[in-house]
Amino acid sequence: MADTPWQGDACSLVEAFRAGERSPVEELDATLAAIDASDLNAFSYLDVERARATAGAADVSKPFGGVPTGIKELEPVRGWPNTEASLVFRDRIGSYTTTNVERLLERGGAVPVGQTTASEFGGLNVSVTKLNGVTHNPWRHGRTVGGSSAGSAASVAGGLVSLATGGDGGGSIRIPAAYTGLVGMKGTFGRIPRSPNAYVRPNTVVLGNLARSVRDAARYYDVCSGYDAADPTSLPKHPGFEAGLGTHDLTGKRVAIVPSLGGVPLDPGVEEHLRAEAAELIAATGMVEVELQIDLPNMAAQWMMGNLATALADLGDKWPACASDMTPEIALGLYMSQSLYNLRTAAVAESLRVQANEVMAAAFGKVDFVISSTNPGPAFAAEAEQSSREESFIDWAKSSTAAFYAFRGFLFGTRLASVVAPKLPSFLLDHAGRRFPELVNMGGLTIVSNIYGNPAISIPAGTLDGLPVGMQVLTRHHADDLLFDVALAVERERPWPLVAPGVGTTPATV
Repeated sequence: MADTPWQGDACSLVEAFRAGERSPVEELDATLAAIDASDLNAFSYLDVERARATAGAADVSKPFGGVPTGIKELEPVRGWPNTEASLVFRDRIGSYTTTNVERLLERGGAVPVGQTTASEFGGLNVSVTKLNGVTHNPWRHGRTVGGSSAGSAASVAGGLVSLATGGDGGGSIRIPAAYTGLVGMKGTFGRIPRSPNAYVRPNTVVLGNLARSVRDAARYYDVCSGYDAADPTSLPKHPGFEAGLGTHDLTGKRVAIVPSLGGVPLDPGVEEHLRAEAAELIAATGMVEVELQIDLPNMAAQWMMGNLATALADLGDKWPACASDMTPEIALGLYMSQSLYNLRTAAVAESLRVQANEVMAAAFGKVDFVISSTNPGPAFAAEAEQSSREESFIDWAKSSTAAFYAFRGFLFGTRLASVVAPKLPSFLLDHAGRRFPELVNMGGLTIVSNIYGNPAISIPAGTLDGLPVGMQVLTRHHADDLLFDVALAVERERPWPLVAPGVGTTPATV
């Protein structure tokens, strides 16, 4: 009988099952006990009955056969709560299961334990919601996990489950992976289908997982990727990511180190630490460093406004009466988008996206990889809504009822004024981005790969002040397998802890 859940990676757990060293039922019992005793607040819902039935009938010959797995609560599962981490939908039940989860359970053989916490509608890169409260970082209680795949990262790094799903529309896999010392892979757009009911816009969201090892991430992509007709943007299946691990010669590959990609300011010590980590990777692989300047347009404000269209479509006629049930930042964002997003703003956003595409295309014409920091710094306070300590107009707007309504009045006036001055909203968004850059720092390093659609991975890169930091590596479209091999090179040269220090008692090695 296992006293604690498996502290190695998911692939090694499957090997233990096949060797008869553990059983899926024993592992599930240990997992459920650990979740019950945990103070991380990583799970929002547990389906113990289904998990026990699945574990009892597990086929360990499958890629993840018998592995207890967390499902991010933004991914619908038939019969489970379908809240999208919002009080607005606290009573809604899922009527279907996503293709991604179906493949993980059917092809992969994983055991669905329950839902992991996420930020409301995936709209914030933090781990706080009105519905679920605060999710904590297993490396240091009281620090954030990031988001939106908060509970998935906390549960995997916290030793509760060895595998959990995630989604990344602006960094929501890579950001929490970096804050918790995990591998966070964002594949080429379309690599894993988003069906059914996949929104056409904004063409930035990808699905994936939070992984302890490179082979876990590669195997996950083998199980879940491949074309699905209900998502016309999905890509054909790759021949085999796991089988190809370690087969690509990185010698001579050109790499640019751009720590603050997109001009995002980094915390003290982050750039120096990242450059040292990158230098070791380059030396170990024989890659060649190339000096390269990447000047990206600042489009985060326009991008965020447009992205809220899907949330508004989801809310339907519940909006705006439901505003008080929502996270203040999300509610204020919706009010802002209604007032500031018009055809002129959309045109500016589209122009900026084209500019960003051209800049990235030019960069990958000169280098094979770009290395940057994943986050501005190590994990900040768990209760905070943003990484900056500076107050912004959003903080003022949510400080009191009077301020909230005053801000809404300003937005209404702007909406009226934009009828005769259609350039006004875009001007205000540009001004807000310059005046309050901290609003877009979280995600500012990761967002470009969602906009451009290229693959990017966050690789554990040691610690600062005892907390993990991530090294983000970007490459050109469809070269996902090269990123897995770059991460593998880091893993082999400088293995990272598979769970946070002090978690569990089982040796955590690949």
